[in-house]
Amino acid sequence: MIEELAVVVKIENHQVWVTRGSSSACGGCQQKAACTTHALGSVLSKKSVPVDCDLALQMGDQVVIAVDENVLLHVSLLLYLLPLIALFTGAGLADWLIEAGAGNADLWIAGSGLLGFLLSLWLINTVQSQLVLSVSRPVVVKKL
Repeated sequence: MIEELAVVVKIENHQVWVTRGSSSACGGCQQKAACTTHALGSVLSKKSVPVDCDLALQMGDQVVIAVDENVLLHVSLLLYLLPLIALFTGAGLADWLIEAGAGNADLWIAGSGLLGFLLSLWLINTVQSQLVLSVSRPVVVKKL
């Protein structure tokens, strides 16, 4: 589990909204580039995030939230690989369908690859809220 300190900013039915808590240790650390805690914290610092919680919390409480790293790894692989596969599939299909000596064949192949790439980005954008929220929901581990 990847854990991060957070501060409760809003409370709803069995769900709290948190923002990143202050972490003075991350400011001077030499390993920021390779640290998953710093990466998760930088995402949380930009906005408040809904988190499932069964604990009795109040606004302003400091909590530890966690996300399963295996699920996060699988989702990130999907988000990186799907556009690449769509790019090469679009270009490959155009190369297979267009005759080799045809004029502007390279332009059609590049355009088809770009179209496949853009369609995969649109597909990711339309399903990402359902996929990410249902699969990798952050949870409150404990109250500090």
